[in-house]
Amino acid sequence: MFKLRRKCSSVFNHENLRFLSASAVAAMEDTLPQLCVHHETSINSNSQTPTLESPISISLDPLLYISALLKCNNVLQIREVHGQVTASGMLHNLDVANKLLYIYAQHKLLTDAYALFGDMKERDAVTWSVIVGGFAKIGDYSNCFGTFRELIRFGIPRPGNYILPSVIRACRESVDLVMGKSVHDLVVKSGLDLDHFVCAALVDMYAKCRVIEDARKLFDEMPKKDLVTWTVMIGAFADCGNANESMALFDRMTDVGVVPDKIAMVTVVYACAKLGAMNKAKLVDDYIYRNRFSLDVILGTAMIDMYSKCGSVDSARKIFDRMRNRNVISWSAMIAAYGYHGQGRKALDLFPMMLSSGISPNKITFLSLLYACSHAGLVEEGLQLFSSMLDDYGVRPNVKHYTCMVDLLGRAGRLDEAFHLIEEMTIEKDEGLWGAMLAACRIHKHVDMAEKAAKSLLELQPQNPGLYVLLSNIYANAGRWEDVAMIRYLMTQRRLKKIPGWTWIEVGNKIHQFGVGDNTHPCAKEIYGMLRGLSKKLELAGYVPDTNFVLHDVDEEVKIGILNTHSERLAIAFGLIATPEGTPIRIMKNLRVCGDCHTFCKFVSAITHRMIIVRDANRFHHFEDGVCSCGDYW
Repeated sequence: MFKLRRKCSSVFNHENLRFLSASAVAAMEDTLPQLCVHHETSINSNSQTPTLESPISISLDPLLYISALLKCNNVLQIREVHGQVTASGMLHNLDVANKLLYIYAQHKLLTDAYALFGDMKERDAVTWSVIVGGFAKIGDYSNCFGTFRELIRFGIPRPGNYILPSVIRACRESVDLVMGKSVHDLVVKSGLDLDHFVCAALVDMYAKCRVIEDARKLFDEMPKKDLVTWTVMIGAFADCGNANESMALFDRMTDVGVVPDKIAMVTVVYACAKLGAMNKAKLVDDYIYRNRFSLDVILGTAMIDMYSKCGSVDSARKIFDRMRNRNVISWSAMIAAYGYHGQGRKALDLFPMMLSSGISPNKITFLSLLYACSHAGLVEEGLQLFSSMLDDYGVRPNVKHYTCMVDLLGRAGRLDEAFHLIEEMTIEKDEGLWGAMLAACRIHKHVDMAEKAAKSLLELQPQNPGLYVLLSNIYANAGRWEDVAMIRYLMTQRRLKKIPGWTWIEVGNKIHQFGVGDNTHPCAKEIYGMLRGLSKKLELAGYVPDTNFVLHDVDEEVKIGILNTHSERLAIAFGLIATPEGTPIRIMKNLRVCGDCHTFCKFVSAITHRMIIVRDANRFHHFEDGVCSCGDYW
């Protein structure tokens, strides 16, 4: 270092040297000696030290300064090299100034970058691209868009594919569809609507903003689609609730010869999990196996979740056991899978195994454990885990953990304890927490406490139709029909609509959808004939419809008729017609299965000797020989 200091002192005058410190020397160690150009030097024959006979000047080779900048590892080094660049007059070189701007942006030093940007009298496309992209990178979308507007006002008519993708990504991350559409218009005016990188960014932006039709239109018009664009489109359809289209896109992608990478496969696995289709899951698993994708923690964990949500916790466990390496997310996913399927004891058994493997639990782990306890009625175990989070593992509970505890206590009928826990909370309460309390009140028909929970919920989500429906159901169960009418009047006044119930079943590699009283299916005649035949057999087996689950003020006979046309019954009847005897029937429902349909499924599983697997909005139910895996606790 001392030797290099001496060399520096022979090159720079006192004014230049004041900018240089040890860290800057370290950054420029390989390049500073090359900045010296000796015009005339002589070496004393009796000494190894150079004697200067005429001035030494600094080389003005910009590449040397750029190289020095690239070697900077911290803020101090960057600023000191910046000082040397300024002192040497090299800041007027646009390549050097742009590189300095880029280094500031890479280190997220946007205040320094913007100050430098303001001092540059000369700017080119790279300059604008770096500063706009830098603001986008740190999430400062206001300055990103403001700088971009300044660029347009500056008079650059064609921003180019080096700036637009950054602005479009900023629109995506900020979910600013208005700005996104404005940028899209500029893309068309600039003649860049066929540019691959720009169009790919627009597809991604529209997908994130949930404008799936616009994303698909752009996607279909692209003359060239790379793997990233295919992956974005597959994930977008899954996010928007059309996982069936995601799987169709995956088939198209492979048909045209685009080879998926691991990221693409994780996206496909995610879409399959959303779809909940077991046949699709097996095809995806087979593709992964045949193409020798390694089950690392990312892909393996995604497959655990996929099989769990497709109804096979045993298949999820096989994936878990095949994984060579597991992290805390992998363990938590497997614990959650058991909890999702009502196997709380197995979920809890995994916890000590996880600890013995050297993995420490995090918030997700405890959320999975508490959920498992809640859906298996393991109240004391849940209370103990909740108490140990902070005391034993240093994990501070958040509102989601409190929500699980409210659900745990509420399901067990300990409503006073659940309400007391809410009142004692020191963190902000959200709609999920009050929703769990309201649902517990519905289970145990506690109207007064339900009204308190509903009042808090209304303050947080006055436009959530599910809240009004749940409170209306509570009033209906209590026979308070005037209050039911009042709730429905409020929904009408506020233009809120009840979310319709749908049930899906996969048969012959195709997804069939049913709504309540649905007559649109091609096999509707056969389906209703099957239901009539089942009704007679169920009556002989002792099944009595529970009309309390029909929340309308109508005659009993009408209520029974309504129950018989619930969407899950139509899907099960179709499954009995369209699948071989003895095979499981798997259905998926977007809402919670009603109590009477739960009883119906138990009886049907007994008289048909079929396993019926139901995935509803909360969990899985496995019906076999007249018994449900939830133990009638859900």
